[in-house]
Amino acid sequence: MGAGSDPGFGRPLTLGRGPGWAQLATAVAAQVPPAEIETIYLFRPLKREGREWGTAVVTRRAEEGSRLRVYTARYLLTTRGKERGRWKGDVEEVALSPAEVLAQVMQAAVDRTGDPEPPVIVERSAWYEG
Repeated sequence: MGAGSDPGFGRPLTLGRGPGWAQLATAVAAQVPPAEIETIYLFRPLKREGREWGTAVVTRRAEEGSRLRVYTARYLLTTRGKERGRWKGDVEEVALSPAEVLAQVMQAAVDRTGDPEPPVIVERSAWYEG
C-alpha cells in the first residue's frame, strides 16, 4: 500500500458505534443527563487519511415544556499513524427550538453540506443503558 492510501477509505462505518462514538457519548453525558435525552441524530461519519470525523445532534426538553434544547456534538479520532487513538471532541448547546422545526433544520443541514444521506435517528439506548 502506498503512503497516501487509507485501508478504511470507502468502507462504511457503523453509525453510532466504535471508539470515536463511544467517547462522544461520554462527552454528551457530561453535559446532558442521558435520561433527559429526547432524540439523537447521527450524521454519516467520514473517514479519510487516517482520521475519522463524526457529528451528532442531541435534543432534550427545555424547562419551558414544548421546546427542545439542541446540542451539536462532534469528534475527530486519529485512526492511524503516531497519534493513533487521539480523540478530540466538543459538545455545544446551539439552539432552543420547537420540536416540529427540528426535522426541517436537519434536512436543511443535509442540503447545505451536499451529503446524500440525511441524519439517522437512533434510540437513546444505542449509546446509554436504561
